[in-house]
Amino acid sequence: MSPIAVKVIQFFLSLSLLIILHELGHFIPAKIFKTRVEKFFLFFDVKFALFKKKIGETVYGIGWLPLGGYVKIAGMIDESMDTEAMKEEPKPWEFRSKPAWQRLIIMLGGVTVNFVLAVIIYIGMAYSYGDQYIPMESLKDGVWVMEENIGEKLGLQTGDKIVAIDGDKVENFNNVFIDLINGNSMTIERDGQIIEKEIPVDFIATLLEDEDKVRFLNYRIPFVIGSVPKDSQNYRSGLKKGDEVVRIGNDSIKYFDQAKTLLEKYEGQRIELGVLRNNSELVNIPIVVSDSATIGVFPAAMPFKKLEEKGILKVETKTYTLWESIPAGINKGVDILTSYVKQLKKIFNPSTGAYKGVGGFAAIGSMFPDTWDWAAFWSTTALISIILAFMNILPIPALDGGHVMFLLYEMVSGRKPSDKFLEYAQMVGFFLLIALLLFANGNDIYKALTK
Repeated sequence: MSPIAVKVIQFFLSLSLLIILHELGHFIPAKIFKTRVEKFFLFFDVKFALFKKKIGETVYGIGWLPLGGYVKIAGMIDESMDTEAMKEEPKPWEFRSKPAWQRLIIMLGGVTVNFVLAVIIYIGMAYSYGDQYIPMESLKDGVWVMEENIGEKLGLQTGDKIVAIDGDKVENFNNVFIDLINGNSMTIERDGQIIEKEIPVDFIATLLEDEDKVRFLNYRIPFVIGSVPKDSQNYRSGLKKGDEVVRIGNDSIKYFDQAKTLLEKYEGQRIELGVLRNNSELVNIPIVVSDSATIGVFPAAMPFKKLEEKGILKVETKTYTLWESIPAGINKGVDILTSYVKQLKKIFNPSTGAYKGVGGFAAIGSMFPDTWDWAAFWSTTALISIILAFMNILPIPALDGGHVMFLLYEMVSGRKPSDKFLEYAQMVGFFLLIALLLFANGNDIYKALTK
């Protein structure tokens, strides 16, 4: 199966699961409070449905437009804009006839289910897989800034140790990238000195200029030979796959990031490479450095186990019992939600340029791996579930948050907004959502055309 097909299948499976459970979050309390639900649809059935069947008082179905789903609750002004029904006298089973606190619970049901689902997934992942991460303090020689222009913009150099972001100690290297995106300031250690730096407000825009270089930061790795292609000037030099370069000419080398500067020193010359073979034998290999300061090899990654043996980093693995996984999953859900809120704040600040990274369905689909991986699938599904929960609770008419906003107003003031006002608000919210949808998916198309 092609990688694109795998992504598409995962996307629709995840989306369908999230939509159905979100709508169940509205459906179940509605039924508990004896409110009639006229329709329950996965995807939108504009003009026609792919499938529908009436069971009891509710029509269940699958629409053809995969932009979401809905439950049509009797006596409620929603995306169906069924204003004719609202002109009739309220019936006991209608949404508008129920007490405000019941209507509030019905409207909060969807986002509640989305967040609870994410937490349940994180609990299950903590119990099944545990947590594996690289402690930042284990990177004794700092980080590797792979894209120097981005590092220069940020004020970060290879060898720097990232101590804190926004005053919070950085403990997990795996999270440092997203922390830098969300952060406003960082504390680094360089050559034994502590330096405070402001993260440029348009740092996100810098990352988005070339999305292939977004992952500009890594842990430092040794220079290991992966392969020597036949068209290389050093094809017959004696270099072998797995050789670790520890000396270039007269200069010792520990990390791959040091090679470029050293090779520039010897460009166009014949020199010796000192390589460690089989992790024990030191071999001297005569090689030729090209005029462009390369030696014609492809590097290889070194397994974490060997990196740990060399003291370059540590990999911590934390396992959880079933009871321990519950608070771990809750904390993970809260942390992801907090991180997403910070990102959204930057998106709404034009000076950050973060709005350029807003994506639609293609961007969401690209979050899934191109090979089937249940851990990655569930992790991505949990993340999207949290995003849907937060987006739906925004106080925008036509979203759950818009309905909640008007209900809270009613509960505080004792006055219910008129049906006509709610109709107009619903229309405004609908057009806002369409505009956002067009912008996000337009961004996807623009990136695809200009990449």
